[in-house]
Amino acid sequence: MKRTFLALLLTASFSAQATFAQTNKVTITPAEKKIAENITAAQISNYLYFVASDAMGGRDTPSVGLDITAEFLKMNLQRWGFKPAGDNGTFFQKMALKRDSIDPAATSVEIGGQKYSYGEDIVRASGNATGKMTAKIVFAGNGWMVKSKNIDPYAGLDVKGKIIAVFGEGPMGGRNLVPLPSNITQADLTGTRGKDWADAVTYARENGAAGVMVLSSKFLASNWGAVTQMFGRSRMVVEKLAAPQANPQGGPAPTVFLASEKLANAVFAGEAGNPLAGYTTSFELTKDFNFSIGTKTETAWTQNVVAVWEGSDPALKNEMVAVGAHYDHVGTNPNAPGEDKIWNGADDDGSGTVAVLSIAEALAKAPKRPKRSVLFVWHAGEEKGLWGADYFNRFPTVDIKSVIAQLNIDMIGRSKKDGDTNPKNKELSGPNEIYVIGKDMMSSTLGAVVDGTNSGFLKMGYNTKYDDPNDPNRFFFRSDHFHYAQNGIPVTFWFDGEHEDYHQPGDHPDKIDYQKMEKITRTIFLTMWELTDLKERPKVDKELPAELKQR
Repeated sequence: MKRTFLALLLTASFSAQATFAQTNKVTITPAEKKIAENITAAQISNYLYFVASDAMGGRDTPSVGLDITAEFLKMNLQRWGFKPAGDNGTFFQKMALKRDSIDPAATSVEIGGQKYSYGEDIVRASGNATGKMTAKIVFAGNGWMVKSKNIDPYAGLDVKGKIIAVFGEGPMGGRNLVPLPSNITQADLTGTRGKDWADAVTYARENGAAGVMVLSSKFLASNWGAVTQMFGRSRMVVEKLAAPQANPQGGPAPTVFLASEKLANAVFAGEAGNPLAGYTTSFELTKDFNFSIGTKTETAWTQNVVAVWEGSDPALKNEMVAVGAHYDHVGTNPNAPGEDKIWNGADDDGSGTVAVLSIAEALAKAPKRPKRSVLFVWHAGEEKGLWGADYFNRFPTVDIKSVIAQLNIDMIGRSKKDGDTNPKNKELSGPNEIYVIGKDMMSSTLGAVVDGTNSGFLKMGYNTKYDDPNDPNRFFFRSDHFHYAQNGIPVTFWFDGEHEDYHQPGDHPDKIDYQKMEKITRTIFLTMWELTDLKERPKVDKELPAELKQR
């Protein structure tokens, strides 16, 4: 039978492709480029206008809008022939959420004889404290103890049964509610956590403190509305992730509170020093912290969406390349100023959600299956603290150790326009630029494949400014890939940078640069494809940051 020109081209292109391990070079074939061209700006736009519509209500975790989005993803995966990889032969990995709703009549906060409003002036970020608590307050600088640098803000302080007040310098990330300060790097965190180094929460737990109060920093103050919306009058945790950590001193695990700027000023009014005015020396305050909290508990459910596209090689198909994004955002705030009450989350992370969906569709349309299998995970609850990624890595529905790399897509849809002088867009990437984070942090091979694919394809501007564990923004620790990295899986994270609509109601689909999204998504697709074809899985050959050694 006579073979068509296209069939000959495909056969030649795929069979001629040498593996990266053999050549140390990525070669993108015409056939591979043709598959990637199934990803289009029009397709991405169509999906995103649905996912980021007002009808989804901002896709809070949990919410009806998030559940509808999950059903939309499932519907497409089913019709494209993907294998369900969630619970019990379904596309969903269910997560039970425990919600403690605050009972206003049984809740009060008092400092220095003055009452403050729970949910407006102070919120509980972690811990299961209920009932009444009266404790002294001690101020301990930024709360970080690091023996390798002779830093110990707790020297001379007795913290047992007390509230440790600390002042964080920047954004929270990973497990740390108190950010790493500028005078300490990841390289300084040597030895054992809790013994040789400790953040404030770890120190509190190890030394019997009743809790930690994180004082309003510039980051907290500028995001206080989102903080109160997240923790406010109800607090939710993933039931299986919320097992209480034993306090070595015999008491309950410490509770972590976040304090507003108003409350932080009240805490230090009339005291010997004020950290909000630059005071850094540790001391015990004269005031008591009086807190009474009453809660009502209920259970809710949410889900990760999980699917597999099986590979073609009899041996290699047992390994997987993972591609993921978080499909949640922060929901609706009926008390927000202005007319727009819905945080649509078109860029964060509707862009990643539909990019992964488009990659799945292109894979399903490919005339040939990749050698390795491809794992797709849409994570819920990223905005709540990387819930879905943490849950999936702790309770995987697949053999997580067979995952050779994870490619995370979180915000790839916005571009800085020429002449834009808005300071909030200062770090936003341009139309042919994207931040790439983590590619060189764990595996030389992964970094080379990521770079080589881009160089051999569209040659986008890969900005590695944030590809550093000591980045003060801590972007590496603030998205889903972090928990895969903790599991020893090499990762890469594509990110367009923070902008004026980051965590704002103005993050709408009409502001997305769809041509840029098309280019990035096609490039990530081909990066995935090249990884599925590697002769050997990427080795972890780099010295890992301390926070990746703790799972």
